[in-house]
Amino acid sequence: MFIEQRLKELGIELPAAPSPVGSYTPALKTGNLLFLSGILPLKDGVLIAEGIVGRDVEIDAAREAARQAVINALSIIKEAWDLEGISRCIRLNGYVASATDFHEQPAVLNAASDLLEAIFGESGIHTRTAVGVAVLPMNAPVELDFIFELG
Repeated sequence: MFIEQRLKELGIELPAAPSPVGSYTPALKTGNLLFLSGILPLKDGVLIAEGIVGRDVEIDAAREAARQAVINALSIIKEAWDLEGISRCIRLNGYVASATDFHEQPAVLNAASDLLEAIFGESGIHTRTAVGVAVLPMNAPVELDFIFELG
């Protein structure tokens, strides 16, 4: 129970997995890979921040939103598979709803990357894309999707 223990040490309690907000599955396993659909920073069914980063949302709030999306991802994994069955995070794609003059998308997503490394250790170090977009579903400031390797 390494992952569960690490979450406890970090003071992270996983919520119930968020329900999809569209016609898709939150997780799909193929071979030894687990793909997660885009995950929003929902807590108790409500976005923890709304709007455009650099205009409506401060960078620290956006970073917290990225962390919440990781926590939601882990909730989905726990429900769909098994946290202890994750051998590594391979890929994180991050989308940040950004003002046209906001260029700190990597800094926002570092909060998600750093949390994955804190939880999974070296196996949490992943490849990543940080993309600024005009708008995200439900007016979320951040959306993340993942590829995990199952061991």
